[in-house]
Amino acid sequence: MNAAPMKLSILGAGAWGTALAASWASHHDVTLWGRNAADLDAMRENRINTAYLPTCTLPDALRFNADFDSAVADAELLVIAVPTGGLRATLTALAARPELPPLIWVCKGFEPGSRKLPHQLVAELLPAHSAIGVLSGPSFAQEVAQGYPTALTLASHDTALAQQLAGALSGHRLRIYAHDDVVGVEVGGALKNVMAIAAGICDGLKLGHNARAALITRGLTEMTRLGTRLGGRFETFMGLSGLGDLILTTTGDLSRNRQVGLRIARGQSLETILSELGHVAEGVTTAPEVAALANELGVDMPITRAVCQTLFEGMPAAQAVDALLNREIKAEF
Repeated sequence: MNAAPMKLSILGAGAWGTALAASWASHHDVTLWGRNAADLDAMRENRINTAYLPTCTLPDALRFNADFDSAVADAELLVIAVPTGGLRATLTALAARPELPPLIWVCKGFEPGSRKLPHQLVAELLPAHSAIGVLSGPSFAQEVAQGYPTALTLASHDTALAQQLAGALSGHRLRIYAHDDVVGVEVGGALKNVMAIAAGICDGLKLGHNARAALITRGLTEMTRLGTRLGGRFETFMGLSGLGDLILTTTGDLSRNRQVGLRIARGQSLETILSELGHVAEGVTTAPEVAALANELGVDMPITRAVCQTLFEGMPAAQAVDALLNREIKAEF
């Protein structure tokens, strides 16, 4: 927390990238890159990201740059904050550079189509780059930007790098823990979004607190079941990037994925919901990838399957809930 200032470039000017940039600008030299130069000019002039964080004032120290090469050139740390669907394109652009500084990503989910986690894409496109990690955990962008206390996990196969960056990026209101279970942290961050949609459906149907508690608990079981099958460790799912993030996104109304579930329960179409949200809800694209992967691996994930049936197969939300409640009774563990 007392580390020397670093030159950080954050690639992606959505809600999460902007929030991290605002938080880190108090003790680092931070540049925020985005694709839309006009939007960045407006942020520079008004100190507000109108599209994604309209209630948060951005610090004067935060700099903006719409030129990718320039934004990356002098960075001592790169933070990729684009949605998972845009990660491949960003990594491809970085792969064209002769040298890269340490790199971390903050997107959550599986790549649509390939079902690859972010670290797998990094290994594919930047095979020689080992100074990498993932930052995840229970965090609403709005609260981070406003300086509310937040705790996150930074995982890397390089334990020394994870500890170094966790110390450098932590601040008075942002506490970061080092970890080495990259797979577990990524899976937790991806699957909690699917469970948040399910929790939104549960609450939208007014099924009560008992039902939501059961759903969250069984959702954690599903997350752990698939995560450990993919190589993550059980204890990771009991931590910030597992249980912590799950609790936040299933109960907090700032969660976009929870909002999707609430609106599905009210009978809105998925197309209308996503159009009105105006933000990426990663759980929508993650759910079918997770369901397909679970089927391939023989991992039972009934909540995930019910979410997919509701979102993409036309099954009414109430019917999906009834199907879950009337499954064969089994042992809890």
